[in-house]
Amino acid sequence: MAELPSTMRALQIQQQGGIEVLEVRDDVPLPECGPEEVIIKVEWAGINFIDTYQRGGVYKIQTPVVLGNETSGTIVKLGANVKPAQYGFDVGDRVAAYHALTGFAQYSRSTARSCIKLPDGISTKVAATALLQGLTALSFVTEAHTVKSGEHILVHAAAGALGQILCQMCKARGAHVIGTTSTEAKAEIARKAGCEHVVLYKDVSMDEVAKQVLKLTPDGRGVAAVFDGVGASTFEMDFEVLARKGSLVSCGNASGAVPPVAPLRLGAKNLKLSRPVLTHYVATQQEFQGYATELFKLIERNELNLPVHKVYDFSTDGFRTAHTDLSSRTTSGKLLVAIDPK
Repeated sequence: MAELPSTMRALQIQQQGGIEVLEVRDDVPLPECGPEEVIIKVEWAGINFIDTYQRGGVYKIQTPVVLGNETSGTIVKLGANVKPAQYGFDVGDRVAAYHALTGFAQYSRSTARSCIKLPDGISTKVAATALLQGLTALSFVTEAHTVKSGEHILVHAAAGALGQILCQMCKARGAHVIGTTSTEAKAEIARKAGCEHVVLYKDVSMDEVAKQVLKLTPDGRGVAAVFDGVGASTFEMDFEVLARKGSLVSCGNASGAVPPVAPLRLGAKNLKLSRPVLTHYVATQQEFQGYATELFKLIERNELNLPVHKVYDFSTDGFRTAHTDLSSRTTSGKLLVAIDPK
């Protein structure tokens, strides 16, 4: 491998705030490679809601910082303690990585335990499309609520990138999937992703949405679980549509943060409430490798469809447009940035 440069092109914010803080710079220092880390020459990067939270201040982070949590490309450097025999990859291998920041750059740093060598049949573009939402959905339907055959499951924002994958995985496990979304065009996307029924929430009250959802369940008893990536605007409704002993999986804040909840409220139906974070389901090398390997097998067997909404330029305007599109909740499918595609 050629000697690495000292600086690189990267999306670096100097402080948290609105989209105006997003700026692609050409003079950002290359990240240092710690003993348990790797450096990746990035080809593709995935854009996710967590990026807007980190940029806007929902999640507090130290600045200046390079944003980006999901990348794919080629390893160019291994940390001193990273042994190929232990991790299954070496310099020159194509990999995908889920990591804390540094992703929107020509060179990204990742912990070795959160990096996986790509199978020959998985391109770096597909890997960046699938990794974060795919791991999220797979771990959530396995651990946050173990989806079982015959259950009725409600997925909010069913036409979004995470929503579509959740719908597909729930259907594959034999569940009856009900989705919510805003328009008939998005409803058709949700149906293709596995929804048996789609309830439109645009121009109707959440009380009406709840009534429609309950009518779609046996004897109106409600759903076994709600996967809610919308947040504030749907959270109260979730309690109404859940069946006794149901699970509310709060997995996003697209409409704002959810309000505080008194534990006694769960007792009315013996409900379970969780706010899972992917990081804590894939915290070890074994967990990450296990879920990522299963995910790539689903893709290789054509059991998972991964629609791409749009590919954005690696530029200030590109990122500002992407964050605006995400925040407007008009996207359906994955958002990608072409860093240095091969």
